Amino acid sequence: MRGNYLGWILALAAAGTPASGVAMSAAQGRCHVANAERLPAETGGQTAVCAAFQNAIAARAPDVRYDALELHVFSQAALGATVLRDGRTIVSRRFSIMDKNLNPASIERFAQSFASEVAKTHKA
Repeated sequence: MRGNYLGWILALAAAGTPASGVAMSAAQGRCHVANAERLPAETGGQTAVCAAFQNAIAARAPDVRYDALELHVFSQAALGATVLRDGRTIVSRRFSIMDKNLNPASIERFAQSFASEVAKTHKA
């Protein structure tokens, strides 16, 4: 029961994002989740995971433009993220948890950390 509750919180938080933030994210690039069926149910699914990453990038790296955000679910405890612009990789990182499965809090931490890396590319 608790797992579903956390997933809904993440999904509702993504839905409650101001329209300007959602529009900016959608304009920046398309999000795709490979092997989304491997995501634990409590994460809220591919829509919630994409929203977490797109919102984090929009907040931490608003001036960085990208064409695609690719997320790859390696297992229920491992996730990879790549941002592409003009067919080239801007940033690519992997994240895994050793003692439990991915959950909304771990995805949010990875999204924020990844967005910080994306922001650094703009400053370089």
